[in-house]
Amino acid sequence: MRTMQFICNQKELCTAIARVSRGVSLKSPIPALEGICIQVEAGKMTLTGYDLEIGIRTSIPVETNDTFSCVLNARLFNEMTRHLSGESVCVEIDDAMNVRLSSDDTQYRMSAMSAEEFPALPAVETTAQTAIAQNVLRSMIQQSSFAASVKDDKPILTGELFQAEGGTFFVVAMDRFRLAMRQEEIGEIEDFRFVVPKKALSELISLLSDNAKNSCTFATNGKHIVFSVDGFELFARLLEGQFHNFRNSIPDSGKTTVTVKTSDLIRCVERCSLLINEKNKAPMRCVFSDGFVEISCQTAIGAVNDRIPAEINGESITIGLSNRYLLEALRVCDCDQICLHMSGSNKVVKMTPRDGESFIYLIMPIQLKN
Repeated sequence: MRTMQFICNQKELCTAIARVSRGVSLKSPIPALEGICIQVEAGKMTLTGYDLEIGIRTSIPVETNDTFSCVLNARLFNEMTRHLSGESVCVEIDDAMNVRLSSDDTQYRMSAMSAEEFPALPAVETTAQTAIAQNVLRSMIQQSSFAASVKDDKPILTGELFQAEGGTFFVVAMDRFRLAMRQEEIGEIEDFRFVVPKKALSELISLLSDNAKNSCTFATNGKHIVFSVDGFELFARLLEGQFHNFRNSIPDSGKTTVTVKTSDLIRCVERCSLLINEKNKAPMRCVFSDGFVEISCQTAIGAVNDRIPAEINGESITIGLSNRYLLEALRVCDCDQICLHMSGSNKVVKMTPRDGESFIYLIMPIQLKN
């Protein structure tokens, strides 16, 4: 019986398996989708995880004279490899799909599946790619993804809009009660507009680095997108449907502008949030007047009143807001001071940095009981 093998670095293999496993289905009627497809040829091994929604692929160098492919159960492959103590790992497979992993004095055995049972990744032409710095893309996703719907009867709202227009790149997420928009000037690129699932972007975040020298590139064929980051490729199916024209929702500055220290407002809202939970829900009463932001809330378990100094330009205003929606927006702000723009107690609140509009957050108000 013929036996084929390869030898590779244990740490490189563990890293590749851990990353690729994030694209593997946890439970599927198709056993191959719970596995990692490995393809060995010409001194390298390509590993792929694919759950039909998200696919992750990477390659590592190996020592081999053989060419073969198979599918290994992701959980077992990951655990076995992670517990090997040697610097290198030898993987052998015979024609009956029996696999042996060995390193120093440790040996594991497991069964493989045929690579023919593993679905092919979508074909996306990567000759026309868009490149953006990893730290910039990471920031744009992190500062907007909180506003995307988790579940919605409009699936398009469970993703984020990627739009390029006139050299400006926008990332936008929204649900029925809020909107988050990030924008960056990234130079001359072709215009595009598509919606990427939030789940895919969550996986992309784990691949992006704030300190990376290399850019992240992406390309699309209209139905799928592939991101390329430091030797990893992430494939995702784009969401179908018409994403809301976010510009139509963004109001002007409004009658009242409140400038406040971001950290002060976060701590104030956190103090009020101690009395709000799933069983005891209530809006925060926010009063902007006389150089202060005063926030109060009353639920079945108690009441709270708090205030912080602020710079207020315009009319005094009282408005009801969700503590969670306000906190989630504030916590991703990367500026010392933010501005709240308001036009009335029943109008949307617009949040921006004090300087510029690199981000814009919109929060719908909640009607207060007198």
